[in-house]
Amino acid sequence: MIPEFINLLKGENREFDIIPSPRKKIFLTLFFTIFTTVTGVGIVVPLLPVYANDLGAKGIYIGMIFGAFALSRTFFLPWFGRASDRHGRKPFIVAGLLGYILVSMAFVTCDTVTGLILFRFIQGIASAMIMPVVQAYVGEITPRGREGYAMGLFNMSMFASLSLGPLMGGVIADLLSMDAAFACLGFLSATGLCLSIVLLPPTSDEQIRQKKHTPLSWASIIKDPTLIGLFVYRFSYTACIGIIWSFLPIFVHSRFDLSDSLTGVLVMLGVFISGLLQLPMGYAADRFNTKVIVSAGGVLCAIAMWLIVEATSYAGLVGAITLFGLGGGISMPSIMAMAVVKGHEKGAMGAVISLITMSHSLGMLTGSMAAGIAMDHADLVAVFPLGAVLMLLGGAVFHLTAGRAQT
Repeated sequence: MIPEFINLLKGENREFDIIPSPRKKIFLTLFFTIFTTVTGVGIVVPLLPVYANDLGAKGIYIGMIFGAFALSRTFFLPWFGRASDRHGRKPFIVAGLLGYILVSMAFVTCDTVTGLILFRFIQGIASAMIMPVVQAYVGEITPRGREGYAMGLFNMSMFASLSLGPLMGGVIADLLSMDAAFACLGFLSATGLCLSIVLLPPTSDEQIRQKKHTPLSWASIIKDPTLIGLFVYRFSYTACIGIIWSFLPIFVHSRFDLSDSLTGVLVMLGVFISGLLQLPMGYAADRFNTKVIVSAGGVLCAIAMWLIVEATSYAGLVGAITLFGLGGGISMPSIMAMAVVKGHEKGAMGAVISLITMSHSLGMLTGSMAAGIAMDHADLVAVFPLGAVLMLLGGAVFHLTAGRAQT
């Protein structure tokens, strides 16, 4: 994985030989922009519950801090994705990064729980400007037949930053202060902003602007059977992630009495394993039946959710989370490759990618809430079989609706 990326930096990556040099520069700019930005967010997010608790927040308000981000992000994703198809990608990327900088400054000065909820809501709006638009930009400059490899390579930046950010946040908060961690979000977002302003071409030079076509209506997009399958599968997958991130720490503490460090390693293991597989599975998505690849990944994720409950030791938990990471790493590059193919097909890359990203946000939010209800009305162990069932249902819907993408 790392050698492949180094070769890309040197211009020696054969997979991208057919991409003109200006597009390689755009790809690398977007890669590092997302890496710095998501790392900054990763630094802050694990610290927010502690910060809110220090301000006297009750559990429901801590939930609202995270829910506000998911709510605004979900609501604005389709609008910004669609608007970027009409007006270009760069203005939204720049505006979103600027929003992140302002939010980081607000976190430093905020001393109320209500303020944290408000600023997280605004941060969700900024996130809706960045992530789907950047992914749409990558999909747009990717040549046909290389969708899986390109999205797998790009996803490396997100998975690496998701793994690095929380670790950095804890170290910075311990060595310096909570405010220093918030300032790092602003600094890293500013780095991404400078990269985007200086290195991304003017909006008038973007491919989407040069095509000068009228994007399809939402009705024609959301009725597509393949997109329905992609949406439902990613919703189910991220709902399982929401269950794991929200309730695995409580489960392992009550059953195994693990330290916070071991619990943190367990939670992040799935992300790390998935990140390792992004590039090879993206390569496979360009050459094999993506429908089979995604279905296989879904089955592994469902089995992993069930094995969490069956685990009788820390090693068993590690095995279950590793299997979940394998399932996600196998399926996600193919999911994104199929989405990029559909974006090209419909001439609405921003709208298609924002729709898939919206399923991610809805899944995380729904998974956490559904698991909470299951825990309150049944038992803590019930939340993980619930995720297994949801994953199997999502895989079944995908298998029935999504045709093979010719990537």
